[in-house]
Amino acid sequence: MAPLKFCANISWLFTELPEFTQRMRAAARAGFRAVEAAWIYSADLKELKAVKDETGLEFALINTPPGDLNAGDLGLGAVPGREQEFRQGLDLAVRFAKALDCRRIHLMAGRVPAGADRSAVAMEMEDTFVQNLKHAAGVLSKEGILGLIEPINTRITDPRYFLDSPNQAAVILQRVSHPSIRMQMDIYHWQIMDGNLTQNIRKYLPMTGHIQIAQVPDRHEPDSDGELSFSYLFKLLEELDYQDYIGCEYKPQGSTEAGLDWVTRYWNSHNRGPI
Repeated sequence: MAPLKFCANISWLFTELPEFTQRMRAAARAGFRAVEAAWIYSADLKELKAVKDETGLEFALINTPPGDLNAGDLGLGAVPGREQEFRQGLDLAVRFAKALDCRRIHLMAGRVPAGADRSAVAMEMEDTFVQNLKHAAGVLSKEGILGLIEPINTRITDPRYFLDSPNQAAVILQRVSHPSIRMQMDIYHWQIMDGNLTQNIRKYLPMTGHIQIAQVPDRHEPDSDGELSFSYLFKLLEELDYQDYIGCEYKPQGSTEAGLDWVTRYWNSHNRGPI
């Protein structure tokens, strides 16, 4: 069984440093071979590429632009009437991904409109998402990039997020039916919404293209106090021969580096390093 591969989410880790390029260098110094990030569009793309080349880091994942955060957007993929903006955001994400040789883009679904009843708009939003994902599949397949959809929990993190369970995501993937669109498994969100992680991981891993982790409920390091045994979950993923990256998308309890003991122990136990 091959050891698991971890990447640092530099939207969450190394935030002691203000610039993404600084966080990339810090991640490389800490031993990470790859990074991921949510929205890097305010950064200078040439500088990001230069630091990527300098450090040898791989960019594992970026998100599509969120839309207008100040107006309450958190992605546009499933939002009716915003299709053109979604396509423009996708084109921007593809431009950054190609420059950074990033092979995965999280295609953010977005929120149920404020004041709307979720059940009343669910079908229209699903249809919008499916059509946007089919468009994205055509764009991404030409570039060798994988599009990902991620269920985000609506109990703690975002009550209005449209896509909130792996089963809902699986139905949408079945409708899209394209190999360039897969699921992003965030174990933090899955535990909060469904639990039953062993069976859900076994069921949905074949349609999964990326994994993210954090402890539940406080979203800290995997070895912090909480509901999940990551030693068990890591063994399960090894047994299932998961070979893509696992994104470290958590809030460090203290400094980022002080909280990396868990991954150092993992690699020491597998006679491997760096991270």
